[in-house]
Amino acid sequence: MVGKALKPCNALVGGPAAQAAGGRFACRLWWTLSGAALLALGAWLVLTVLVAGTPAPNLAVPTSTVVLDREDRLLRPFTVDGGRWRLPLDPAAVDPRFVALLLAMEDRRFYAHPGVDPLALVRAAAQLVRRGHIVSGGSTLTMQLARLLDGGATRSPGGKVRQALGALALERVADKGQILNAYLTVAPYGGNLEGLRAGSLAWLGKEPGRLSDAEAALLVALPQAPEARRPDRHPAAARRARDRVLGRALALGLIDAPAAAAALREPVPARRRPFPMLAPHLGVRLAHEFPGRAVHRVTLDAGLQGRLETLATERAAAIDPRVSVAVLAADHGSGEVLAAVGSAGLFDGDRAGHVDMTRALRSPGSTLKPLIYGLAFESGIAHPESLIEDRPTAFAGYVPGNFDRSFQGTVTVRRALALSLNVPAVQLLDAVGPARLLARMRRAGATAVLAPGAPPGLAIGLGGLGLSLFDLVRIYGAIARGGEALDLHETRDGPAAAPGPRVLDARAAWYLSSILSAVPAPGDAAPQGISYKTGTSYGYRDAWAIGYDGRHVVGVWVGRPDGAPVPGLKGVEAAVPILLDCFARLGPRVPLPGAPPGVLTAATNALPATLRQARVRDAGVGAAPAGPEIAFPPDGARLDLGPDQADGTPATLALKVRNGYPPFTWFADGRPIGQEPFARTTQWRPAGPGYAAISVVDGRGRASRVRVYVR
Repeated sequence: MVGKALKPCNALVGGPAAQAAGGRFACRLWWTLSGAALLALGAWLVLTVLVAGTPAPNLAVPTSTVVLDREDRLLRPFTVDGGRWRLPLDPAAVDPRFVALLLAMEDRRFYAHPGVDPLALVRAAAQLVRRGHIVSGGSTLTMQLARLLDGGATRSPGGKVRQALGALALERVADKGQILNAYLTVAPYGGNLEGLRAGSLAWLGKEPGRLSDAEAALLVALPQAPEARRPDRHPAAARRARDRVLGRALALGLIDAPAAAAALREPVPARRRPFPMLAPHLGVRLAHEFPGRAVHRVTLDAGLQGRLETLATERAAAIDPRVSVAVLAADHGSGEVLAAVGSAGLFDGDRAGHVDMTRALRSPGSTLKPLIYGLAFESGIAHPESLIEDRPTAFAGYVPGNFDRSFQGTVTVRRALALSLNVPAVQLLDAVGPARLLARMRRAGATAVLAPGAPPGLAIGLGGLGLSLFDLVRIYGAIARGGEALDLHETRDGPAAAPGPRVLDARAAWYLSSILSAVPAPGDAAPQGISYKTGTSYGYRDAWAIGYDGRHVVGVWVGRPDGAPVPGLKGVEAAVPILLDCFARLGPRVPLPGAPPGVLTAATNALPATLRQARVRDAGVGAAPAGPEIAFPPDGARLDLGPDQADGTPATLALKVRNGYPPFTWFADGRPIGQEPFARTTQWRPAGPGYAAISVVDGRGRASRVRVYVR
């Protein structure tokens, strides 16, 4: 039996020569190698069983929900469970020099080994024997990832075994790209920072797409000892670790000497930077509306959003400690919201900064007047050059007054809108109907809120309802589009905008733009190329300014979110300067469009007879007669003109009329004296002494007559 067992050995050494010493050594070597092979085979079988029984760590770790602007720039991220910042990362958006430096420092054979690198383990063991302490751990990136996902011990023998098994299991189910991306997503960068992107934004204030050599070296060094090397707490340790990485990169030829010298001179960041938090109200609203969505793509422009948030904060601070400012800017061609500033400071408690005032319901003041006038133009009730009365007027007990408590008398409709007179606006609303106004607002996409159970009355024309800034921008955007409804939206995830219903006739919309573009700004400076309207709600609670040019529409609200009055707060003084500054930050003005076909441009006297006077109901206060009445001279008066003027020109007599509707035509003894298109006074030069009959005829053909004696 022994001889049979030795046959393989004898065959190996050549039969009889096996009795020699060299033969005995060869035989023992054969048995040793055979035993080692069997042992290796057994170990491999055991390892295969262990790896097969080891579940691969889950690479699908939750990442921060993010809000991205129109160019996929980060507006704001949200933390994951535990308050950690772990931002999603696109591998293509990482600077290649960082990846090369990371692999050179941490895992040079990353793309060759199966998850565990035996050469690295042998090297680490040899360094331990030679130096008496751990120099390098021999862990691959896959092993480090397994540890980070498992959360176990890092240096204990049991922990190393679990890391190795986890790494081998990972390599069985994931490719190298997935493993590298997962490592870059969860690598620790100090505090509650996880992942390359969070580390780069917090320590460098930039995305990791373009990094300097010094920046890349710092981001490679931090995950190995994230707390001991935190730049804000241990800057010296962070610099030493970074410089070691740079030295290694120089030794490996990844950078040259001049680049290494320049990188060593770069300072290490001394503080942690805050994460972007632009358009915070919009981000929170989207996160609540779509809780399962990881990425919210919006139409906002990050640069413009930042500029307008800064503007709102600065202007609110200059007005009152409790006043806030909201701004909404949009492209009325596409309907995309470009900036949405909900308050003058999210964390400013005195200003209730957490309240999104772009969506809050407030009284719109006079900002609905253009839509009222537009409906009157569309219906043929009035033309911009039609005449209308601004005088004390009652409507079934409702007696509106002007903001300055004065009245302008007979004015053109154009002037009435430009001056934002209340009585003409209510007269026109009475003619078109409050229900029709609400219907057009709904057609524009706006949601008006009335008092519970209250029918729409004439007071809604002066702000007697609730509207949001978002709704007002929709309405003015429709006017800017020539009367077509604006599909105002803030996200890029929905369907493409479709043409909206018609809110106003194109001619009516153009009339409005022509009137509002001529309204002077504060200081009588014309806002070149902008049509705008102001509004001030009852009790100085809300100040508004809404305007547009050929491309953009912007709305501004100023006030206290709690609805308390702010004495002296007016749209023209508080909101208009902010509006003009917003347009300055939007860039060059886009001209307003030209007139559409069918526009009638004519002076009052040249209008058709039915348009010379706005066709509104006469609702004068008190017992004033409907027709004209000569106020001076009174009937039967004896008038002494006095001497002629110094240059010999005969003296004249002032004639005055009250009530009635212009134009007013004056007569003396049946002969025409003259016609006044608007004025209620004229000058008459008598032919000589004696009796004279003076009469006036208004625009509706009604007359008044007096008889006087001139001396």
